[in-house]
Amino acid sequence: MFKTLKDDLEVVFEQDPSARSYLEVILTYSGLHAIWAHRLAHGFYKRKFFFLARVISQVSRFFTGIEIHPGAKIGRRFFIDHGMGVVIGETCEIGDNVTVFQGVTLGGTGKEKGKRHPTVMDNALIATGAKVLGSITVGENSKIGAGSVVLKDVPPNSTVVGIPGKVVIQDGIRIGKDLNHCDLPDPINDRLKELENEMETLRLMLNESITEGSKVNGD
Repeated sequence: MFKTLKDDLEVVFEQDPSARSYLEVILTYSGLHAIWAHRLAHGFYKRKFFFLARVISQVSRFFTGIEIHPGAKIGRRFFIDHGMGVVIGETCEIGDNVTVFQGVTLGGTGKEKGKRHPTVMDNALIATGAKVLGSITVGENSKIGAGSVVLKDVPPNSTVVGIPGKVVIQDGIRIGKDLNHCDLPDPINDRLKELENEMETLRLMLNESITEGSKVNGD
């Protein structure tokens, strides 16, 4: 248990360059507070003290702005950056070395019973405001871009962006844990550029046809 708590603390220094001291992190990092509170609540939940587990999770939500259902299974070195508005559902399963940013939802899609929330594998990163919904799997080393809505399984070593989320990078490219939001591919913008180029080509062809027609009529 103490090794897990120490790992939760150490990963903050690895992921957040603004972390300066252990005292600062322990006292002021709401993401760390939420994770530690969840580990306590989850312990009670596994022992079927459901009411007490929910009380702990709701108190944590009140103070941190992060809602983690006590039934969620979270691995080692889980890092929540900033964290306000993060929601993690009851049947979520999160692996080791996973990072999520503020506004992320790992939620369900309805009132179905059983496994209804995502499984996030090791070393995944889910960026600001992304919504991962339903009983789907986010593969190892994958990234979910900011604002994306993911409704289908994500293969390992992939980058997903858009609404609905689409895989834009998969395999063959090194997937690191540092996410530069400005450099994410934008499939919608790429398609618009393709359409713009096609329109320009058609315009040139039309102008050539008009010019040739004018020459013929002039002759």
